[in-house]
Amino acid sequence: MKILICGAGQVGRGIAERLAKEDNDVTIIDKSPALIQAVTDSLDVQGIVGHGSHPDVLERAGARDADMIIAVTFADEVNMLACQIAHSLFDIPTKIARVRAQGYLDPQWRNLYSRENLPIDVIISPETAVGEMVLRRLALPGAFEAVHFVDEAVIGLGIRLDENCPVVDTPLRQLTELFPDLQATVVGIFRNGRLFVPHGADQMLVGDDVYVIADRQQSTRVLSLFGHEEKPARRVVVAGGGNIGLYVARKLEERHGRAVHVKIIEQDRARASHIAEELKRTLVLHGSSLEQELLQEAGAQDADAFVALTNDDKVNILSAVLAKNEGAQQSFCLVSSPDLNPVLNTLGIDTYISPRAVTISSILRHVRRGRIRGVHPVQHGDGEILEAEALETSPVVGKALRDAELPDGVRIGAIVRNGKVFIPQGGTEIRPRDRIVIFALAGLVRDVEHLFRVSLEYF
Repeated sequence: MKILICGAGQVGRGIAERLAKEDNDVTIIDKSPALIQAVTDSLDVQGIVGHGSHPDVLERAGARDADMIIAVTFADEVNMLACQIAHSLFDIPTKIARVRAQGYLDPQWRNLYSRENLPIDVIISPETAVGEMVLRRLALPGAFEAVHFVDEAVIGLGIRLDENCPVVDTPLRQLTELFPDLQATVVGIFRNGRLFVPHGADQMLVGDDVYVIADRQQSTRVLSLFGHEEKPARRVVVAGGGNIGLYVARKLEERHGRAVHVKIIEQDRARASHIAEELKRTLVLHGSSLEQELLQEAGAQDADAFVALTNDDKVNILSAVLAKNEGAQQSFCLVSSPDLNPVLNTLGIDTYISPRAVTISSILRHVRRGRIRGVHPVQHGDGEILEAEALETSPVVGKALRDAELPDGVRIGAIVRNGKVFIPQGGTEIRPRDRIVIFALAGLVRDVEHLFRVSLEYF
């Protein structure tokens, strides 16, 4: 595919890196010569210096032959205008825009984004996507990953194993014998810096990061089986009252009412006053989340979860460490910069949330060929959990899985048929319209696309 990316910031660069590795023809546009130079020096992409919504710049970038435009600059208006021009002047088939301002996303304006008005095919809202990721972590604090698939019928869990895990040193094939009604499959293990798809004789070890695909209704049981009995967070302290912090607090109020107690620490006085007016039961404290006295006033020592969601990675990391030292049961924090990844696992923070990764995940499912309906990268892109729909032309349809010639490094974790989730076995046969959740190592994602392609003409 020929893909134009407007914006060479962290998200734009991350998307370009992923798509270039998969042999797409990628051109990235940004008005900063330094950013374009940095991207083209490290990636196999073309770079264009210029404004992403200017027609002449888009034409220089090859818009007349492009299959897709992904507009992820820092300005919502630039992203929306780039999509409009891509449609009106260049007839680019697929147009994706990142839109942050919640005013643009109010359901009452949904008709704005139509072919007749503002022709954006896909709107990515990082604040909403990240907020929902935070809420899932609060509901399942024993998991460092929690992603829904197939209309939330299936969940992908990332679980770190410690000494409390009762199934360590147990061959995976014995899990089925020990728990025959468990609707879950271990599809990936990250150990000693390497991600791999395990076989039946493999064992899980203390310290492993394990990826499990399960019926969402059994998620609590799965976590318990893997040694995590943590309860959903009921006392939550949020550092940062920006769009994400406000979204999380509002949804906790709406979904749980008085059952959940939320406090927000916000450093900007005007913003603190604003969110205090927006929220009904949340207590808003003005000050810095790096101040020990304020953390204690917020109740970090008694919190089930401390969530750092400011726009400063270093403040998020340090405040999460301080809150954990105060006694918070769990600490989560937002980290945007991938440069910090090498040191994160040494700090004792339970979960890191990357808005960059969440946004890339949202975009990738619209880039994937075949009937790929959902994508979630794991371990910084070393693997992916994908949701696919099987059609009559899919090569895997009508075959038992043992005969489907799945590559080593690809594992089907769950199948949803007529609304029912079941875990496949070797004799399971995939049928048309089945929705399938799959784990694949990064180099084999294209093979998964082949397995679920719509027709042979794709390739």
